[in-house]
Amino acid sequence: MKPRLEMRAVLAGLILGLAVAVLLGLMTLVLGSTLNEAEQSQWSRWWGDVLAGRWPLLVLLWLGFVATAVVLAQRLWHRYVQPLAHMTDGVEVLLNTNAIKPVVPTGAPEHRALAQRINQLLEQRERLRQDMDERVRQVSQGIEQERSRLAALMSELTQSVVVCNLDGRILLYNNQARLQSRALSGAVGGGVELMGLGRSIYGVFERKLVAHALENIQERMARGAASPSAQFVTTTAAGQLLRVQMAPVRAVGSVEPASALSGFVLMMDNITREFQSESARDQVLNNLTEGSRSSLANMQAALDMLDFDDLDPAMRSRFLGVIGEETRRMSQRLADLETGTTADLKTRWPMEDVLGADLLKAVLRQMQSQLTVPVSLAEVDAGLWLKVESFSLLQALSYLAARLVDEFDVKFLQLRLGPATLPGHEGRKAHLDLIWSGQAMSTETVMSWELDAMRQGADGSLLSVRDVVERHGGAFWFERERTRHQAFFRLLLPLASPQEQLDAASFVRNDSRPEFYDFDLFQATAQSRELDDRLLTELTYTVFDTETTGLNPSQGDEIIQMGAARIVNGKLLSQECFEQLIDPQRSIPTATIPIHGIEPHMVAGKPTIAQVLPSFQAFAQDTVLVAHNAAFDMRFLQLKEKATGIVFDQPVLDTLLLSAVVHPTQESHRLEAIAERFNVTVMGRHTAMGDAMVTAEVFLKLIPLLADKGIRTLGQAREAAQKTYYARLKY
Repeated sequence: MKPRLEMRAVLAGLILGLAVAVLLGLMTLVLGSTLNEAEQSQWSRWWGDVLAGRWPLLVLLWLGFVATAVVLAQRLWHRYVQPLAHMTDGVEVLLNTNAIKPVVPTGAPEHRALAQRINQLLEQRERLRQDMDERVRQVSQGIEQERSRLAALMSELTQSVVVCNLDGRILLYNNQARLQSRALSGAVGGGVELMGLGRSIYGVFERKLVAHALENIQERMARGAASPSAQFVTTTAAGQLLRVQMAPVRAVGSVEPASALSGFVLMMDNITREFQSESARDQVLNNLTEGSRSSLANMQAALDMLDFDDLDPAMRSRFLGVIGEETRRMSQRLADLETGTTADLKTRWPMEDVLGADLLKAVLRQMQSQLTVPVSLAEVDAGLWLKVESFSLLQALSYLAARLVDEFDVKFLQLRLGPATLPGHEGRKAHLDLIWSGQAMSTETVMSWELDAMRQGADGSLLSVRDVVERHGGAFWFERERTRHQAFFRLLLPLASPQEQLDAASFVRNDSRPEFYDFDLFQATAQSRELDDRLLTELTYTVFDTETTGLNPSQGDEIIQMGAARIVNGKLLSQECFEQLIDPQRSIPTATIPIHGIEPHMVAGKPTIAQVLPSFQAFAQDTVLVAHNAAFDMRFLQLKEKATGIVFDQPVLDTLLLSAVVHPTQESHRLEAIAERFNVTVMGRHTAMGDAMVTAEVFLKLIPLLADKGIRTLGQAREAAQKTYYARLKY
């Protein structure tokens, strides 16, 4: 690549040319001052004769000298000065970050030798760092085990648990709370805007309600209560009814009761369905009571009239009809009550949300250990969640399989799971099939197996397959597939409610647990200082990126994808993300599709920007926005302020400008170039989420480099960024 002409080289050439011109002028004056009057007169005439008409030539010669000096300065700059500047940037990165990026040897031989020595020091430092890391790992292993046990305990609790500091900032939450936030949110974000480290719990509960509960706890602590707690019931913005129990987190070493709190724990139960069920039962009982009272009164009146001997036969028949009608009504009310009570008992049976594939794997393992025939899985819909009592269901399937093996010549057994296709059951039920090949069986045999007791129940009753099916509110039947020479038992089972389905990603086992806790947030005092005076290392950030239909927001281009991640306490929370495709309500230019990979059918029917921005605003609330070339992304958001009423007025930092602050000599500040300098792996480039994650990692590398230049607060970073050349870019 041809070196770019540096303005410094041009200035150096001009300065050298002026210096030479001034030096020649001074030499002429000094030489002239040593001559007598006759010599000076002759000297002046000579200069006049020589220079007359030759000024343009002298100017050209001088310009040629300056150009030569510029070229020479340019070569010297690229050979001696620029390599040193680049090496300085590289050493600065190594000095202030944990990046392992060898310095590239360039420039003169002396520079190359220096780069080799620096790389040797880097290798030596890495060996020392690894040795120190190993020692630290050994020392902290016990502490980490305790922390992991606590994290595992909190993560696997079936109750929603959230721990907050006194400012109401969330510092710990478990899987169940994360999943429950989806039910509490009616927004496009699906709950990510409610539950997250450093986020305010007052996005879920009213501040006065929490403050009142805290006040009650502090009063009980002041009275010397050993385990003070408070309870309250509240409704959420999405219409859910929550029962919340609050317990205090005591400060270590505190003496006074008033200062004994450092935070609080909230344990939440969604009682919406329970409340609705109880209300329905109360309504049924009320209807039964009021209806029976009326019927009994009518029957009593009719009976009183029938006691008269002289009653007309027509009237007697009429009163008997009244008694019969009221009796039928009472019977119908009792039948309705019985039906409702039966359904309620089924719903009160301890059901759990189970991933269908996991249930079938458990059944498969039990059958393989107990039976002598091959057992395998057929078609299994991996995305189906069932609401079942898994133990009794597993026993029913194992019981049926054992009887097939014992009483019929079955050749193999298979398990199949899929969504129900029967009319009226779509989206509400799933079918679970036990398939076999072997001797045919009669319907009477199937019915006897269904009714026979298979085991002793927890309540002392003998459970049958029909009992298990009825408790699930399902169905059971037998079918033959004559073309395949197979038969199967089919169980119709309820699907879990969409808002209760667990996120399969939360069950993916990896090397580390999700970032659902950060105990350092106990020290946060976010309400005590202005943001500009806050240290960069203390702030919470939302790092975001957008993909658009084009590069001209003022000329009708629209956002088609948004992606964002959060940084809390200097840690990138990769699992607290916001990602959404957006319907631009206009065409996507064909030329841009290879760049971002988003085709028109992918955004068709997706939420519009007016629907997405409120959720993104909630996700980014109380944080500093960070983006690469932020002026571009912010312009798109600003143009939507009038139409949506959504204003993003929080501070904004731009990694492009910050890179120019810490590395002013670098030729490129593109995201790929910065990532390469910091040894950050670029994945998912030109996707909103991928670019946001890379930008977040780059930003974390920039913070210590800014601190090395004395830029430690948000205000200092914004001021330094605005002084760079790139801050002049407008969209």
